[in-house]
Amino acid sequence: MAPRHFKSIILGSGQAAPPLAQALVAAHGKDSTLIIERALIGGTCVNYGCTPTKTMVASGRVAYLSNRGGDYGVATAITTAERGIRELIDMKKIRQRKRDIVTSFRGGSERRLDAAGVEVKYGTGRFVGNKTLAVTPRNGGEEEQFTADNIFINAGCRPAEPKLPGVESVEAARILDSTSIMELEEVPKKLIVVGAGYVGLEFGHLFSRLGAKVTVVGRGVQVLGREDEDIAAEVKQILEQDGMEIALGMDTVRLEKTDEDGMNLKLVYKPTKGGEEISVSGSHLLWSAGRVPNTDLMDLKAGGIDFDEKGFIKYDEYLKTSADGVFVLGDIKGGPAFTHISYDDFRIIKNNFLSPDLPKLTTKDRMVPYTVYTDPQLGHIGVHEHEAKKLYPGRNIGVTKMPMAWVARALETDETRGLMKAIVDRDTEEILGFTCLGIEGGEIMSMIQIAMMGGVKYSQLRDATFAHPTLAESLNNLWGFLE
Repeated sequence: MAPRHFKSIILGSGQAAPPLAQALVAAHGKDSTLIIERALIGGTCVNYGCTPTKTMVASGRVAYLSNRGGDYGVATAITTAERGIRELIDMKKIRQRKRDIVTSFRGGSERRLDAAGVEVKYGTGRFVGNKTLAVTPRNGGEEEQFTADNIFINAGCRPAEPKLPGVESVEAARILDSTSIMELEEVPKKLIVVGAGYVGLEFGHLFSRLGAKVTVVGRGVQVLGREDEDIAAEVKQILEQDGMEIALGMDTVRLEKTDEDGMNLKLVYKPTKGGEEISVSGSHLLWSAGRVPNTDLMDLKAGGIDFDEKGFIKYDEYLKTSADGVFVLGDIKGGPAFTHISYDDFRIIKNNFLSPDLPKLTTKDRMVPYTVYTDPQLGHIGVHEHEAKKLYPGRNIGVTKMPMAWVARALETDETRGLMKAIVDRDTEEILGFTCLGIEGGEIMSMIQIAMMGGVKYSQLRDATFAHPTLAESLNNLWGFLE
């Protein structure tokens, strides 16, 4: 059979794909647009990432506050002194709540696509020629081929598999990634986390809150390698206060099966700078040392699409690939790997394709905010201190920091851990970067982002009238500590 032709094909249905498909159909009519999806509509964010993890983090926070009831003068019927918090956790109910919310979010996307008239083909797509895709149906059947005027790749990444000698000797169900760990029926007795980045720390902190003993083993010299040293040190201190063990500057050596102390596996590691081997036993191991793009399933060479040594698709500031008429959106093009960046990629494509009379949008110099959902949260926007002088040579860089313990609202809620930090130009009073490690850190960061977008000077925030008592009014006082 001759390939079916569409005006647009979207390969993968990550965060950018559903709104892009709806916009394309609205502009070009029914039967103009096809989505090819290997697994589930919504990609990582809805199915395996933001939505399910933050739903479970909310359960972890309830467990944390319940355990702190005495700090607020509220006695609990069964204290953790009588029974461990792990015994009080209904992991199946936490999992079901997570599943229900994921199903609801995904179902909303599916209904909107159907209502818009977007055709969806479930299967694995690969290039077999210029703007030509072959699709192997998900549930079996004959391969089909499709062509398009334009192809948009939004197929994302997946967790990297553990490359560790001895992993095959351990029961497979004990080796977890960021997807399978959310399907556990009970809280692990002892969770070993390999990787001290965002994913490893979020899951480690969550399961620590739910009663697991947690050890994190990281290769870098600090947790959260992109953050400033003082921020990373504060995060580490908070996690250790909450009972987590963190070993940094370590190389993993091997994994062994064991039955010591009722544990099922043993991770052997050693200092990266040399030294004797160290081991830690656990019931489960979470491998959170990176993600890999799904490009290995696509035969990009057949489509004339260039990619780097790690498999990420190369692109220009307009999201064009090396192949004419082929564009890339989201994580599969490499970092920054955030859902909101994928959605901003959609806005760029929509503007440039469907509003030709408007100025073209690009990826160049766009803001990249993010929040790490440890508790307290870590929200960041703009430059870090360790980047500022390199990025802004000749500018009069200033740094200001204030502990959350000096924020009235944080004191009132007994949530005083963490700090705020800002990077500014002393001469122009421009805010160049901001980090909030503290209660609702992501929300406070977003206020500073809006200020940066509007060109608001730090002195204007210093002199503004914010409602009392709110977390926002801390932005009056932060600037008084400018170094």
